[in-house]
Formats: sequence, structure tokens, C-alpha cells
Amino acid sequence: MTSGSESPSGRREGSWWAATREIVVVVVVALVLSFLLKTFLLQPFWIPSPSMNDTLVRGDRVVVSKLTPKVFDLKRGDVVVFEDPNHWLGPDLGDHPGTAKKAMEFVGLYPGGDNHLIKRLIGLPGDHVKCCNAQGRLTINGVAILEPYVPRGTAPSLLKFDVTVPKGRVWVMGDNRGDSSDSRYHDNGTGATGSVPIADITGRADVIVWPLDRITWLSNYSTTFAKVPSP
Repeated sequence: MTSGSESPSGRREGSWWAATREIVVVVVVALVLSFLLKTFLLQPFWIPSPSMNDTLVRGDRVVVSKLTPKVFDLKRGDVVVFEDPNHWLGPDLGDHPGTAKKAMEFVGLYPGGDNHLIKRLIGLPGDHVKCCNAQGRLTINGVAILEPYVPRGTAPSLLKFDVTVPKGRVWVMGDNRGDSSDSRYHDNGTGATGSVPIADITGRADVIVWPLDRITWLSNYSTTFAKVPSP
């Protein structure tokens, strides 16, 4: 005996397939949107070292805006994330993401950081950056600056340097000056080997999003650099 109506089991199978298909579509769309967001606008990163203490501490998660420097200009004082320019990273920074986490990082669902560094931008292209003057302060284009982001009791730099930042590059330093392998330690005295190509900058870190008790916007301390003239 035949019937034109669908059997209950057939209806259940059709309903199950429709629900599964809808879930797959939602997941794919979410992954595509996350990938596009990570590629063009925002990307999370984790902090692997104490070089930016006390502004950023190990384990912090930050969100980086990729609109800087692609759309907006870099500014002195910006906290920037950049790809390792010339083997600055040591052989081991601790835990490394596995395959699954790497895949999640690729689409923007897991914070990156494995081959990136985060420092504060001190000198723009053409800037004359020197440390230190007779008062023990760092100078930019002849103007001494007070750096409130450097931990209390920490010298601006125990390593002397006097460089002019080359075109298309920036001079970066960690806030924790006594424990930061930055432009100072990788330069040959010319500003060329220690500076970071702007093309290697992923973006500007704008906000700490994890842990919850550390959520805060990151400042570029614009008043600190307000009196620094253009080179």
C-alpha cells in the first residue's frame, strides 16, 4: 500500500539534515567573518614576557587595531605589535600553540603572539633618539621627555645610544627597560639594525581584554611627546 504523505521517519531525517545544514552554514559564516575581521580590522594577541611591565604583564590578552598603520598614522607612544624583524625572539618563549590552536589563530579565534613582539613606539622615521642626557632622561629631537609608563625606580636606559631613525622604520622600546630586548640591544649604532620596518607592524594595541580584572584601554601618553618637534 502506498501513500502520498511522507513517513514520520522521513520527516525526522529531513528535519535533522536541515538543522545540521543550518549549523554548518552558521559556523562557516562565523569563521569567514572572524577571518576577515582578523585580516583587516582587529586581532587578539597574548603577552609572553615581562618586557612591557607594568603596562602589560605576562598572560595579558590585548586587541590590536590593524587600521594603524594601514589607515591611521603611527604616533610616538603607541603600543605596537610587530613581526620579529631579525631573530629578536629567543629560542623558547614557553608554551606554543598546537595545531588546533594554530588553526584557531589563523581565523582569529585564538590570540597570536608566537612570532610577534609588542613594544612602545619611541621614535618615528627621521627622529633623533638619544639616551641619556645629563639629567638621565631620554631625548627625542633634542627634547627630554618624562616617561610615566616606565616602572618607578627604573632608568630610561642603562644602555647608551644616539641614533637617527631611518626612513620607513621606527624605534621601539619596552616599558620595562631593564628587562626588554628591544631596538637598543639589536642596533649597531646606526639606527638601521635596531629599528623596526613599518611594513612589519601588525597594528596598534588598544585594549587589554583578559584577564577581566585588567581590562583597560592602553594610552599612548600623547602629552609626554607633545613638545617633541618634527625631525
